[in-house]
Amino acid sequence: MKKRYLYLLLLPGVLFLTVFMIVPILLTIGSTLFAENTITFDRYITFFQDRYFIDILLTTLRVSIFTTLICIFLGFPAAYFVSKLRPRQKAILLLLTIFPLLTSPVVRSFSWMIIIGKNGVLNKVLLGMGLISEPLDILYTPTAVAIGLIHLFLPLIIVTLVGVMENIEHDLLEAAESLGASRLSVFLKIVVPLCVPGLMIGSILVFVGSFTAYTTPALLGGQQRVISTFLYQNAMTLNDWEVASVIATIMMVVTIVIIVLMNLSAKKLNPRG
Repeated sequence: MKKRYLYLLLLPGVLFLTVFMIVPILLTIGSTLFAENTITFDRYITFFQDRYFIDILLTTLRVSIFTTLICIFLGFPAAYFVSKLRPRQKAILLLLTIFPLLTSPVVRSFSWMIIIGKNGVLNKVLLGMGLISEPLDILYTPTAVAIGLIHLFLPLIIVTLVGVMENIEHDLLEAAESLGASRLSVFLKIVVPLCVPGLMIGSILVFVGSFTAYTTPALLGGQQRVISTFLYQNAMTLNDWEVASVIATIMMVVTIVIIVLMNLSAKKLNPRG
């Protein structure tokens, strides 16, 4: 009986999510599938037949995957280093890691515009050192968008991995080394598999955030469209809600597919969970 009453505590949250999230999502998907009381996929067929739409989707996927991989490459060793520190040092570094999340993405994007613009700090330094003969064209490209997204989401994967690495028993690592395993073998065969759950969670957060981000791509990408800015353009500028609904549905489907693939990969990397 007590458990039955405890389930009632979920009711307010479930009702809120149903009314303000699940119902709007179903209505959005439904509006793309029904036309004149019949089910049709014409809108999706039109979307995937247009090369411009496909290029935007592929660009978004490339930027999101690249951002996720770079965040893993940079975040894993940083998290491993932080997890080995004393509690006081660890707290200070985690605070410094989280601090950028408190800054508005608009401010961070404008900062990168100052750094990587044609007349920005980076080009002035490289020109002054004689490493380049003309300014690098980085701003308003997918590379600029990826740089901004890495800066935005790198703290997420670091914090996630630190939480997982803290729970790895130090005795387990010492036991492996005492049996003749090198430090590299211990890291690859023990630390990495045990970090897979946290790595997948962090990767999902970074990918989904990169795939759906709007502010950073809009400021650093310029005319370089990604799927979020394309959605905004159709909904708010062109007032074409049918195409906007199709784009939103495709974004949800792609996100779900990527999450499922990541979970399957996690199970293969760490079969014991």
